[in-house]
Amino acid sequence: MSTAMNFSAKSFKPRPPDKGSFPLDHFGECGAFKERFMQCLRDSGFESGACRERAMAYLQCRMDRQLMANEPLEKLGFKDLVNEASEAKPGKL
Repeated sequence: MSTAMNFSAKSFKPRPPDKGSFPLDHFGECGAFKERFMQCLRDSGFESGACRERAMAYLQCRMDRQLMANEPLEKLGFKDLVNEASEAKPGKL
């Protein structure tokens, strides 16, 4: 009897990474967002609170490109920034 496995019978189905797992951005798709965030940290003396909008944009980029699991920004600690953005937009009549 053969103990060889038949790998062609199984198909690989990609899925977003688990929460808390951050795969590398091999293609630099979010590199510009990361650089803006890092520059903000350097300019603010590494005070992360001053760079929350850039952190939010970076995480949104990663979610948009399937580099992390999609989560509502409110659950990631940006509820106040999301509410400010929605209040700043004029309402439709």
